[in-house]
Amino acid sequence: MTAKRNRRKQTQSLQERLMTSADFARERARGMPPGKERETLLRRAKQNEVASNLTDLLSAPGYRRHGGS
Repeated sequence: MTAKRNRRKQTQSLQERLMTSADFARERARGMPPGKERETLLRRAKQNEVASNLTDLLSAPGYRRHGGS
């Protein structure tokens, strides 16, 4: 038997979800003392921010992929 996948309709764009996650991680890190967990949260926030910017860039109308047809 195949497992049934839980599917959900996204109400926010990927960029919005990534930025929301980055903001949430930064807020949590703000209330923490310096340490490994705080650095991990800040790194995750930065990664989400970069991913959001890349997704935005790649979906821009003027973007062309090299190779392909």
